[in-house]
Amino acid sequence: MTVEAEVEALREAIRHHLHRYHVLDDPVISDAEYDDLFRKLEKLEAEHPELVNPDSPTQRVGEAPSSAFEPVTHRQPLFSLDNVDSLETLEAWEQRVVRGLEREASGYVCELKIDGLAVSLTYESGRLVLGATRGNGTVGEDITHNVRTVNAIPLVLRGQAPELMEVRGEIYMPRSAFEELNRRQAEEGGPVFVNPRNAAAGSVRQKDPAVTAGRNLAIWCYQVGFLEGGPPLASQSETLGWLRQLGLPVNPASERVDSRAEVEQYVRGALDQRHGHDYQTDGVVVKVDALTEQDELGFTARSPRWAVAFKFPAEERTTVLEEIRINVGRTGAVTPYAVLEPVFVGGATVTHATLHNEGELHRKDIRPGDVVTVRRAGDVIPEVVGPVLSARKGKRLRKWNMPKTCPFCGNPIVTVPGEARAKCTGGFECPSRLREYLFYFASRSGMDIEGLGYQTVDLLMSNGVIEDPADIFTLSSEVLAGFEGWGEVSINNLLTQIEQAKDRPLARLLTALGIPLVGPSVAKLLTRRFRSIDRLLAARPAELEAIDGVGPEIVASLQAWGADRETRSLIQKLRSAGVRLEDPEPEGGVDDSLAGMTLVITGTLDGYSRDQAKSAAEHKGARVTGSVSKNTTAVVAGANAGSKLAKATDLGIPVLDEAAFDRLLAEGPGALAG
Repeated sequence: MTVEAEVEALREAIRHHLHRYHVLDDPVISDAEYDDLFRKLEKLEAEHPELVNPDSPTQRVGEAPSSAFEPVTHRQPLFSLDNVDSLETLEAWEQRVVRGLEREASGYVCELKIDGLAVSLTYESGRLVLGATRGNGTVGEDITHNVRTVNAIPLVLRGQAPELMEVRGEIYMPRSAFEELNRRQAEEGGPVFVNPRNAAAGSVRQKDPAVTAGRNLAIWCYQVGFLEGGPPLASQSETLGWLRQLGLPVNPASERVDSRAEVEQYVRGALDQRHGHDYQTDGVVVKVDALTEQDELGFTARSPRWAVAFKFPAEERTTVLEEIRINVGRTGAVTPYAVLEPVFVGGATVTHATLHNEGELHRKDIRPGDVVTVRRAGDVIPEVVGPVLSARKGKRLRKWNMPKTCPFCGNPIVTVPGEARAKCTGGFECPSRLREYLFYFASRSGMDIEGLGYQTVDLLMSNGVIEDPADIFTLSSEVLAGFEGWGEVSINNLLTQIEQAKDRPLARLLTALGIPLVGPSVAKLLTRRFRSIDRLLAARPAELEAIDGVGPEIVASLQAWGADRETRSLIQKLRSAGVRLEDPEPEGGVDDSLAGMTLVITGTLDGYSRDQAKSAAEHKGARVTGSVSKNTTAVVAGANAGSKLAKATDLGIPVLDEAAFDRLLAEGPGALAG
């Protein structure tokens, strides 16, 4: 046997045993025998470096540490799932499915909801070429070097692989690996992790792939995002079986059932066994099985209508509420929270929990010193459910009242009539409010300045370096170099992030500025209409109200924000610091040729994915919805259009095939008349 043949035979044997171990859970050799094979391959590759290729099992850790994660735009968005928390709300979801299909679904697939980190894996001709985090669903982070270190993820697929495929899955840390990691961390004097989910997420986002490789991560794959050149797949259950054939780990607990009664039976069984796995699970994902029925049901703005997550009930424990403190948020709202005697609940040690607001605290009669019930589910913020009144007997515990003045700035705390939360009147003189505002401004929801978290914000604030968001953009290497622990690399990384943030789209800036009632969706609507912050500030109420999706309350909030002297001053400081305050006009100008039209897109189109068709229509000002009504202007129908096409016909709504849709995009509403 030639050296080349021996090397390839060893690689194939190692891939085979990885498949047996991670996918089939049925190893046929011992760990020591596997290690012997691996060492033999390493030795041959060291002696013949010309034979090394990136798909070899030995190359899972071969990259230098990364200084940053590059953004990745997903070919197809990764949607969130709507949640249900009872069998009654699960039934209500199923009834919506029945109404959408105008018949019962032909079957469902039940899958355990894994408490890990959602990722997408892209394979070209069977080879792993890209790994990315979910991110915001549209843009994630490139973590290819790190996912290549996860032994459960095949670098090369088995069998007949498609030309191009994106697979979605959940990377997790097994409980056994988590316990071993924390044992090592404690022995080495390092920080211990709170729970396996946080440990997995932190491990995947390491700058050094070698660190990720040492964390013993695993993955369950659960869906195909897009596929080119693969077999015709008719159902989710068939898809899972095919993924397993390709060598991708698919949770063996996934099961196809015929009815909601069987779904409920699966949910009850999963709840009983929730602690019987070597991984954390916090619910059950239920999906309509037939892919044609999934396509017929479609999506809302954020979630598929054909799937839902049944969240397990939160776990509860009791502990002592040692103290009630308050926090002032970025809007000035004052929120009480509980300081607790540490308690392990819902997979994590909890020392703080929310009390929601003063009214809720008094309604439940929660007092410092009480034994209280604490609830936590998944990543939800822990909450105090209420006091254990039987444990209060004989104790004289004082009721808690909101302080009259803010402990952070000394200004009065007031309760506005009709509002649940009290407010600090100190504005951004209040260091707590300013801290939260600056952190939000720099967060991924805002200007996405990596490295400007709470610790750095606290450092800069305590040294008087930043007093508002505009000050972030005037930071210099000389100032940062004066702080302990800040070297050339960390300074350059932060300043690079800040420089990049200066050129963020206007909608990101509007979101980051924290205008009341203006979230990402409204910010995009405002940006599309006005293109610059100056034109937005000059807009009359009637101009704002004319925007579909901007109501009177949002208009009032924008007018009050724009009239504030501090707002005007901040905008000027941002301008002086070089922050982009307008978006360039699209090439050829803004095209609102389909403004006022409401379209429904159904079925499979040859030249567009569903999201591409929606984006093309919205780019020209159309509103795209998921259901047909008398207000629908036209229905774009591809192959297997289903009940939406029938409903459009019944209502006499124009139906466009793909060619007619192309004409509508090119010619505008006049194409309908033709």
